[in-house]
Amino acid sequence: MTDRPAPLGQSPAFLAHMDDLSRVAPIDRPVLIIGERGTGKELSAARVHYLSTRWGAPFVAINCAALPESLLEAELFGVEPGAFTGAAQRREGRFERADGGTLFLDEIGNAPMAVQEKILRVIEYGEFERLGGSDTLTVSVRVVAATNADLPAMAHSGAFRDDLLDRLAFDVLTLPPLRSRTGDISMLAGIFGRAMANELDWPSFPGFSAAALKILESYEWPGNVRELRNVTERAVASSAPSEAPIEADAIVLDPFASPYRLSAQESASAKIPRAAASHDVPTVGRTPCDFKAETAAFEIQILENALETCRHNQKAAAAHLGLTYHQLRNSLRKHGLLPSQEDSP
Repeated sequence: MTDRPAPLGQSPAFLAHMDDLSRVAPIDRPVLIIGERGTGKELSAARVHYLSTRWGAPFVAINCAALPESLLEAELFGVEPGAFTGAAQRREGRFERADGGTLFLDEIGNAPMAVQEKILRVIEYGEFERLGGSDTLTVSVRVVAATNADLPAMAHSGAFRDDLLDRLAFDVLTLPPLRSRTGDISMLAGIFGRAMANELDWPSFPGFSAAALKILESYEWPGNVRELRNVTERAVASSAPSEAPIEADAIVLDPFASPYRLSAQESASAKIPRAAASHDVPTVGRTPCDFKAETAAFEIQILENALETCRHNQKAAAAHLGLTYHQLRNSLRKHGLLPSQEDSP
């Protein structure tokens, strides 16, 4: 079996995905899994494998975006001695290691065209040659691929092979984003929180307060389950063992948030060496500092950064800044940041 955890959830959207997965798993054909980053595509791929007739054979995974073309080809199809400098001995590739089982190709959209052609040949005929070799090898491998890219659009533009997309798309499973999985956020936060508390040797895990859960449930989660896990583990790690629930102030949605955080423009200008320290620059002729204007500009920057981080969800932005919803609205109104249709007392 495997040490990979099973996908977890109880929302209608998640359960519908699991039903589709269970339907597809026993059919020995390629599967394409589509989903945003952090939605758990590899967990779903492993679930397909362990519900299939190949469950007793290897489940092998590779990230096609993590390697350049030459190394990806060598990793997938293996290497013969002398194939390139440093190749002193024969090495099996992932297709050979997955023989009889399943090969998971993560980020398949990043595979170069030449590699895509060889993948297609293995899917079609079960045949390939090692890099630097001439002997044709035969394997029986089920391919499960995943991506967060728009493969049909890539195929239309010539960036992905149409014929490979046709073969991979025997069945397409689309993972719902976490923001569409009503009820799963609190459940997953509890699971991740308990696991972190156990790792830290806490005697027990008291859970999250209602205010903390409200923050978690109102956030959009662009990083999905992976981001939720990071946030909940961070909240537990920053708290002391206690019988009281973990409060809202422990929830840090953006670990980069700081009043001293540099914008991209400020970061670039900070790299330009100054000709002299500020105390060496003559004050004669310098423009006086406009305290009110600069303070307002700083507040506007903080508000805009919070809105962008929280995908313009005002309730989440308020929690992110430690404000009430009405305090945030007043600040937005003060600086003219409310849309005109919302700018009413």
